Amino acid sequence: MPIWDFLEIYGARLASGTLVTCAQFVLAAVIAIVVALLAGLGKLSKNAVIRGVSTVYIEAFRGTSLLVQLYWIFFVLPLFGLTLPKFVAGFVSVGLNVGSYGAELVRGAIQSVPKGQWEAAYALSMSPARRMRRIILPQALALMLPPWGNLLIELLKGTALVALISVTDLMFQAKQINASTFLSAEAFGSALVIYYILARFLITPFMRWMERVIARRLGRA
Repeated sequence: MPIWDFLEIYGARLASGTLVTCAQFVLAAVIAIVVALLAGLGKLSKNAVIRGVSTVYIEAFRGTSLLVQLYWIFFVLPLFGLTLPKFVAGFVSVGLNVGSYGAELVRGAIQSVPKGQWEAAYALSMSPARRMRRIILPQALALMLPPWGNLLIELLKGTALVALISVTDLMFQAKQINASTFLSAEAFGSALVIYYILARFLITPFMRWMERVIARRLGRA
């Protein structure tokens, strides 16, 4: 079947799946960023309990498969009385998984801020929270943005796994179309192109723009 005929027939389903994928991506990204910031700061905490909880979270989610985590959150948590809708289970599992990697980026970026900046903030008698918010984090953000761009692309690709718990995202729609038509090249080829467009023409330009904004605010442009 010519690709244009295929898109005319199944384009609406692919578009619907793409919208679900975008929603999964945005919500998972919010969770990943918030959790990464909290866990990254927690791992640097002087409080042993906070540091221990952050370390356990990071090691547990980095050391196990995203697919296993997805199944645990959707199929196993109900056994303990916590049932999440499949849409929520999808972006929560992806966000928590990627957040564990992001936490190490946050920690590394904060520790990479020159020691002189810490000493200058201390000399100004800033409180630890104010020092972190006004001096350290803005500089750390400039350091962590480039690797975060790659991590968000990985997050986008990770959302494809939510199709395995029947979230009607782009991959789910492509699998359904393939199952009913056996047009594998057209179905999965269209999905491949859409994922590429989302990564190359939406996420990458946005992260480049963010890098320029932060550079200007720090006077590095």
